[in-house]
Amino acid sequence: MKVAIIGTGYVGLPTGVGLESLGHDVTCIDCDREKVEKLRAGVVTLFEEGLEDLLKSGLQSGRLTFTDSMEQGVREAQLILLAVGTPPDRQTGQADLRHLFGAVKQLAPFLSSDVVVAVKSTVPVGTGDEVETLLRRLNPTAHVEVISLPEFLREGYAVHDFFHPARIVVGTQSGRARELIRELYAPLPNVPRFLFVSRRSSEAIKYASNAFLAVKIHYINEMADFCEAAGANIHEVAQGMGLDSRIGPVFLRPGPGYGGSCFPKDTKAIDHMAHKLGVELSLIRAAIKGNKKRRENMAQRIMKEVEDIPSPKIAIWGLAFKEGTDDCRESPAVEIVQRLANHHVDVCVYDPQAMTTARRILGDSVRYAPDMYSAAQGADVLAILTEWPQFDAADWKRVAGGLRSRHILDFRFFKKR
Repeated sequence: MKVAIIGTGYVGLPTGVGLESLGHDVTCIDCDREKVEKLRAGVVTLFEEGLEDLLKSGLQSGRLTFTDSMEQGVREAQLILLAVGTPPDRQTGQADLRHLFGAVKQLAPFLSSDVVVAVKSTVPVGTGDEVETLLRRLNPTAHVEVISLPEFLREGYAVHDFFHPARIVVGTQSGRARELIRELYAPLPNVPRFLFVSRRSSEAIKYASNAFLAVKIHYINEMADFCEAAGANIHEVAQGMGLDSRIGPVFLRPGPGYGGSCFPKDTKAIDHMAHKLGVELSLIRAAIKGNKKRRENMAQRIMKEVEDIPSPKIAIWGLAFKEGTDDCRESPAVEIVQRLANHHVDVCVYDPQAMTTARRILGDSVRYAPDMYSAAQGADVLAILTEWPQFDAADWKRVAGGLRSRHILDFRFFKKR
């Protein structure tokens, strides 16, 4: 199948290399020419385990290409995936659809007949209707079907999730579009479960899923505070909860709060949509408020450890919003570091993958260590903010020997060090 993907970010790129590996001819389109040139040269522009190997293999096969030309990219495509970013508006929290509709306007003149346009970006309910109306107005001669095809790729596990999807949700009433999507994923080694629903229901499923998981994270973080005050072990409590099949063990790990490109923006977006519809989403609103407060509390706890120390030094392990990725968007760790830096203390940071992306945000407000042991050297307190496996497996005698004051705040693994 000839597939075009508009956008080469954390959704578009893993999807593109994945579809190529299934035997499809894939053209990935991005307006950033420098980024396109890097990808053509086999240089990954984001970190995901296994992504680089798939990129190079796809380029060698000749079935994977990159371009900054919309006309060239969508030529003869049977399926076009819209995978551009929909960041939150800073004022309202609603999804900013400028990039999405900008891509649609660029795409419209080059559409041929009998093409399916799938919106893979996370978009407010009803956006598919607007995309369809816009395409038909700009190119009334093209026979275009617009469907919703939300992504469920976890950052850090995107390649794995592409090949092992829990479900494929498709928002369409078209039999032709249904068969096209079945054909798209047919080469997967394990046939996924397809759920065909209305376009608006498909759009809502994505938001409802992410909002539920965000609420679950907020709940276990509040329970961690309760257990700490009550003298209980949060890991044992979470284990006991997770054995109940109605609850399950996933997303029951306490930490400094949820972050990344999905949960923060999607909870705000669905809250905004609900407000416009006159619906009260009290649980989601509480999770948004509590998640913000948790970051403040984590920073305060770190500062409390050094409040009586003159010219204190603080070491931070972890900057990415979670392990397995270099993404620092809405990262709790980065926000906590920013709050510490505002106190004008000496902060030294380290992350296995996110140093470059974090530096774009933090600039010269902190020091950057070449490894985790160097970051901890001479520090009065060490705070662990991202759950990288190498942090858990550290040589703790070496760490303790390098610290000036042996204060370790483990906000990810919650173990006694």
